[in-house]
Order: sequence, then structure tokens, then C-alpha cells
Amino acid sequence: MAARCVVEIHRRLVDWLKVGQTLAQVDTFVGEALRDLGAKSCFYGYRMRRSPSFPCQACLSVNDCVVHGTSGAYTEPMKPGDLLSVDIGVSKKGWIGDAAWTYAFKERTDEAARLMECGKESLRRGIATLLPGNRYMDWAKAVHPFVEAPVDKGGCGFHLVRGLGGHGYGRTLHAEPFVSNVIPSSAWEWPDGARMIEPGTLVAVEPMVAVGTGQSFSKPRQWPVWTADGSLSVHYEHDVLITNDGNVVLTEGLDDLPDLVG
Repeated sequence: MAARCVVEIHRRLVDWLKVGQTLAQVDTFVGEALRDLGAKSCFYGYRMRRSPSFPCQACLSVNDCVVHGTSGAYTEPMKPGDLLSVDIGVSKKGWIGDAAWTYAFKERTDEAARLMECGKESLRRGIATLLPGNRYMDWAKAVHPFVEAPVDKGGCGFHLVRGLGGHGYGRTLHAEPFVSNVIPSSAWEWPDGARMIEPGTLVAVEPMVAVGTGQSFSKPRQWPVWTADGSLSVHYEHDVLITNDGNVVLTEGLDDLPDLVG
């Protein structure tokens, strides 16, 4: 139910998003859609570590903003060629839905098109490994080489943003396990990587891919995370239920949405 609400809001967004809109307008639209669906944002007011309460209905991240973008952090109207990653978290009837997708306004460069396709394909390849009996390390082994290997070696030649990854969820927004997109250099960096994938687990998996670097930065006591070099980034996230004989992508409707809006 919550995952379906996330997909429905994204569907409404792609029909509504236009060049010239501000993130404040987009956030208002998401809030109104949530109320119309009898749901609420599980991001608004959320606190993590020493961060302030999250001030928006959705995470709205433009161009070099990787995740956790806010309407106050970017106030310019959307212009042709901008990339907007929309991460929507829904709470409905005690359950969470949490999924993100990236859209380009009107047009995009060839590089932006390759970046977006890389993000979507890495998500598909990773989900194919989320099977009972596998380990979460299998996810990173599918995603990491594909994104970062050179193009002439069958990869995309881009970068996964370090320190960010997917997570368990369900009745709460964040739960175990942490799902790294990057193969660690040692086991202690990611203990959950050795964890067996078990039926009944809900995970929100989310490659975050940037053009120029895997490094990022954020300002003290502010939410947005940006690429360290100012290069473009994308964020794709699906909700996945692990079953006895495979998995179910609860937000699969996102795959049918257009890349270009407005």
C-alpha cells in the first residue's frame, strides 16, 4: 500500500513537472498528493544523528546534489537540462514506502543520458542478486563493477558515491541491513555484506551515481549532500521484498516513467 502510494505520486509528478517550477512548488505538490492519498511524508520532521529536522515533504536533489536536497537549499527555477532526483517517503497504515527516481527537464546531454541509464541498469542488475541464500555482498558485486569499470571494459565509467547506500525498512524508515553499493576493501567496513539474504526482508536499495567522483560533501547541520567536484549525479531507488523463491519489486511501476519531463 505505501509503496503503491510512492509510485502514484511519481506518476502524478511526471505529468505535472515543468520548466520554471521551483523546488518549493514541487514539494507543495508532493504534500498535496500525499494528503489526497490518505498518507503522510515519513521524511518531514525526520532527524538523523545531529542533523536538524528535515524540512520538506520529499527529498529534492538537483544536478550535483546527490541526496537529501531541500527546497531551501536550491531556490532557482528548473531550467532545460536540469536533473532532478525526487525521493519520496510515505507512511500509510503503519507501513513505509521509500523510492527515488531521476528526471531531466526538457532535454539532456549525451553524458546525462548515459548517467541516467547507468543508474537504472545498475539498480536492475543489483536487484537480480537479491535472492534468498545469497549475501548482500552479491548486490555490491553486481553494482560496483558495472558502474565504475571503464566503458571499454563493459562498465559505465562513472562513480558510486561513497558512504551512502540502501537499507532495510518496513514499520520504520531505516532498519538493518545496510546495503552498500561499493565492495569494501575489508570485512569490517561493511559487516552486513556477509549477511545472508532472508525471505520476508524489506530493503530499499539505491545506487547513487556521479560523473566525476565518488566523494561528496555536506555543510554542517544541513541536509543536502553534494558531489565533491560539482559533477552531475543521479539517484534511483526501489523497494524490494525478499520472498522464498526470489523477490518482488514493490515499486516496479517507476521503471515505466519517462526520463524527460516538462
